[in-house]
Amino acid sequence: MPLIVFEGPDGCGKTTQSELLVQRLRARGRPARRLREPGGTPLGEAVRAWLLDPAHDPCPTAELFGYLMARAELCQRVLIPALAAGEWLVLDRFWHSTLAYQAWGLGLDPARVRAAIELAIGGLRADLAVLLAVSEEELQRRRAGAARDRIEARDAEFQRRVRAGYERLAADGELTVIDGRGDPDAVAARLWPLVAALGA
Repeated sequence: MPLIVFEGPDGCGKTTQSELLVQRLRARGRPARRLREPGGTPLGEAVRAWLLDPAHDPCPTAELFGYLMARAELCQRVLIPALAAGEWLVLDRFWHSTLAYQAWGLGLDPARVRAAIELAIGGLRADLAVLLAVSEEELQRRRAGAARDRIEARDAEFQRRVRAGYERLAADGELTVIDGRGDPDAVAARLWPLVAALGA
């Protein structure tokens, strides 16, 4: 069954859209589950808490391997078995985030990061990977007043590099861009034809 991934900077609407999509799939009788990265397993959730805690300041390579450890566990323990069992999986972030945040954002070599990603995911591929496109002004408005984790608190230049990384992935055809502006239901309506094409 399909693996559908939502990507984009914090505040773009990934969590909202993944929840709406799972609800719609279930309403159509599809066995659907939403998961997040990092997370989705006891190990992954523990790693997530550590990675996002402002009390920690790992070097870029250590940060990379934290995300990859959580991802490898999620792929092997949850994603691959669930897909084989016929579930529709909706994932809030996948390996595209690692390229955007740890390669382009932190300056790690993208080719070496890709090689490490391949080891972690064991050949698993998304059937649909969506980038929710929202302007920087809209992102700032949505994030205003919200508590920020260690990654979200990084400076504007880091966030600019992350956005540029996502744009490059989209330009290379590795992400499908959906306009993330406006009412969540309107965004979901733009997305649905792509999901329906997968057999929903």
